[in-house]
Amino acid sequence: MNPPTAPAAYPKAVLFDLLTALLDSWTLWNRAAGSDEAGRAWRAEYLRLTYGCGRYVAYEQLVRQAAARCGLSESVAHALEANWLQLTPWSGAVEVLRQLQSHCKLAIVTNCSIRLGRQAAAIFPVKWDVVVTAEEAGTYKPSPIPYRLALDTLGVAPPEAAFVAGSSYDMFGTAAVGLRTYWHNRVGLPLAEGAPPPEIEAPTLDALVPWCSRFGAPAHSNPSV
Repeated sequence: MNPPTAPAAYPKAVLFDLLTALLDSWTLWNRAAGSDEAGRAWRAEYLRLTYGCGRYVAYEQLVRQAAARCGLSESVAHALEANWLQLTPWSGAVEVLRQLQSHCKLAIVTNCSIRLGRQAAAIFPVKWDVVVTAEEAGTYKPSPIPYRLALDTLGVAPPEAAFVAGSSYDMFGTAAVGLRTYWHNRVGLPLAEGAPPPEIEAPTLDALVPWCSRFGAPAHSNPSV
């Protein structure tokens, strides 16, 4: 009789995008802008500026600049920051983190300032092993630098870690670093042009823990869940 097969190991660490993969920041931006349409346009312009600027420019400055380019007043940026702690975790996010924390180190890699990034991370009732902001890394994702800074601080090699993305722009960076990626595509965004596909794309976090529990098994390219 063959011995039973041991379950595939969890990754040593799971790294998360914060403001899109774990938190519903879309609603906060839309509310600050006054409508869903204005909020989406503002957020899209902010993402374009962030992912194109490379070297760190103050997060709050980019938020204001994106608002101005969309014809919005500076007051919307002030409203976003004033209501920052009203950011709400996506359904299932807290439960997933609690399930994973007994198996893996948990880290955040976020395109945010130190101040606002730390405040947003503290919304979750878990102990983060590492929180890396763009301000600390000196550059925004998808530069490989923020991801590598988190991995180096954790003492974990890329093949031993997983990343949970909220935007497909992250896949440019995770592919360069060698991080297997789960894309939590809650709002149904299209894959950015030229972005490598994730290993898994799903509209919820429901499949994350099962995927992590099979992390040692052979990878399969881009099954949608």
